[in-house]
Amino acid sequence: MGTGKLDHRIQFRRFTWFDDGFGKIEKFVDHGSPVWASKEDVSDGERVRAGAVSATLTAQFVVRSSTFTRDLTAKDTLVYSGVIYAIFGIKKIGRNQRLEITAGAEVSNGNG
Repeated sequence: MGTGKLDHRIQFRRFTWFDDGFGKIEKFVDHGSPVWASKEDVSDGERVRAGAVSATLTAQFVVRSSTFTRDLTAKDTLVYSGVIYAIFGIKKIGRNQRLEITAGAEVSNGNG
């Protein structure tokens, strides 16, 4: 994937425990500020499960390498255009100037 223009805004989210007053629950919260990225869809798939159609999207996002982005892991998620993507992998591009993030999302009703 070429690095392309960093013309999309993405928000990373990190898992945390949250006390709702009754106990601790799992929750993903915004992690840092939104960052600029390029996006390229690399595959999509469709399946029928229990009568409902869903689609899976796999995309590669490229971001500038920074202390913040180098701290990201596959345990984090990212949000692009209202769709939540699970991070599958992160690799360096060039001399650690940019990072390529491969991520996937399951969407339904044609959203994504």
